Amino acid sequence: MAWWREHQAGQLGRQMAQQARPGDILMVSSTTCPFCERARRWMTLHQVPFTECFIERDAACADRYQALGARGTPTLLVRGQVQLGFSPQLVNHRLSEAPAGGG
Repeated sequence: MAWWREHQAGQLGRQMAQQARPGDILMVSSTTCPFCERARRWMTLHQVPFTECFIERDAACADRYQALGARGTPTLLVRGQVQLGFSPQLVNHRLSEAPAGGG
């Protein structure tokens, strides 16, 4: 069963890496967020291009976080669409439905 989950994650990671372009994914993070760390490791492992900012270190990032009305981290902007939390399946779906450069 673990092999199958890894296999599916690998396929999903390859799809995301093929679809995502620099600037398509922004992850608004907190320095103390374990879910942010998990998302960062997953996207890095699968070579999915993303940008990350930290609300504690970057005033513009904190302002954006508040403007979005975000309720937690990670908050992702995937081609301009807000996603609370990291779900590779949801990110991949949004990449496939939203046009590149959409945000």
